[in-house]
Amino acid sequence: MADEVILLDTLPSSFGMRVRIALAEKGIRYEYRDEQLLQEKSPLLLQMNPVHKMIPVLIHNGKPICESLVILQYIDEVWNDKPPFLPSDPYQRSKARFWADFIDKKVYDSGKRVLMNKGEVMEQGKKDMIECLKLLEGELGDQLYFGGTTLGFLDIALVPYCVWFHSYETCGDFSIEAECPKLMAWGQRCMGIENVAKSLYDKHKVYEYALQLRERFGVK
Repeated sequence: MADEVILLDTLPSSFGMRVRIALAEKGIRYEYRDEQLLQEKSPLLLQMNPVHKMIPVLIHNGKPICESLVILQYIDEVWNDKPPFLPSDPYQRSKARFWADFIDKKVYDSGKRVLMNKGEVMEQGKKDMIECLKLLEGELGDQLYFGGTTLGFLDIALVPYCVWFHSYETCGDFSIEAECPKLMAWGQRCMGIENVAKSLYDKHKVYEYALQLRERFGVK
C-alpha cells in the first residue's frame, strides 16, 4: 500500500517552500492543500497542529509532522533510498542544524522587522539582516553549496529566502546583492536546480503577499 502524504501549506511561505523542495528532491508524490492564512484557518490545520496552528504540516499516513526543519529531517530519515540531505559525519550534521536554527531565529526575525516596521526598527532590521547573511556567506566559503558539491540540508533551509529578498529590498530600500554577492550567486545556482526552481514561489507574487501582510498590520 502506497504512503499517503498530504502537505498543508501556503505558497508564499519560506517554511513551506523548504518542504516542497525536500519532497521534490526525494521524488515523493503528495497531495497539496493550500491554507489561506490571511483568512480563517482550516479545521484540518487546527486538528493536525493544535499547538502552533501554523503551516507547514506534513501528514504521513494520518500522522502529522510540524515545523519545517523537523519535517526536513523526517523526510530525510523516512525516504532514505535517495541521497541524504544531512551529512553522515556527526559534527558536520550538528553544524548544518546549528546554521538552520540560526536562519530561523536571526534571518527570519530581521526580515520580519524590515517588512513590518518603519523608521529605526526597520533600519536596525536591515543592519541585522546583512550581518546575518554575511555570516552565512562566510560559512559557505568557496563551496558551490552549503552541502559541498550537492544541495544539502542547509541549502534547502535557506534558499526559499532568496525569493523574499526582493520584498525585503523593495520595502527597506537597500541591496542585499551589493552586500552579499557570493551568497546571491549561491542562490542563483540553487535556483538553477529543477526541483528547487519548481518548488519556489515567484518573487513578485511573494512581494504582493508581503504588501497584504503590511496592510493587514497597518504598516503604510
